[in-house]
Amino acid sequence: MRRFLWAAALICAAWGAFAKDAAETSADPALEKRMLAVAAELRCLVCQNETIAASSADLAVDLRNQVREMLRKGQSEAEIIDYMTARYGDFVLYRPPVRTDTALLWFGPAALMVAGLTILVLVLRRRSRMPADQFEPDEADDTDAGAHAPDAGRPGKTAP
Repeated sequence: MRRFLWAAALICAAWGAFAKDAAETSADPALEKRMLAVAAELRCLVCQNETIAASSADLAVDLRNQVREMLRKGQSEAEIIDYMTARYGDFVLYRPPVRTDTALLWFGPAALMVAGLTILVLVLRRRSRMPADQFEPDEADDTDAGAHAPDAGRPGKTAP
């Protein structure tokens, strides 16, 4: 028991070595607010399902620092987003523009849902028109097993 406590104490003491530094923030709250607004429009290239404002990945931290520095130099939000798009492509945009080359991205999920629902309706409609003898009978459940079990009528076999 004593060894376990020592091991737990060592693990707790070493835990601080793996902790990340606190996120760097600007002394200017207006600048920080603008940085977060721009960062909310940019996708984390590592996480891919988070903005760089929400991500804790090292690359996202670097990109936030880069956005902060660009804002300090006087660049506008649009200029920063244009720079990031030129550097990383439309993929870096959390909400890519609606264009012909991104149409599948925007309308593909809705098209798949409509296609799936159409197929479901067609299959259900076809099945409702089929006579009952074309369906396989349901297997007996445990409560009806005595009379309907396949081995119930054979000699030497007992129903479960």
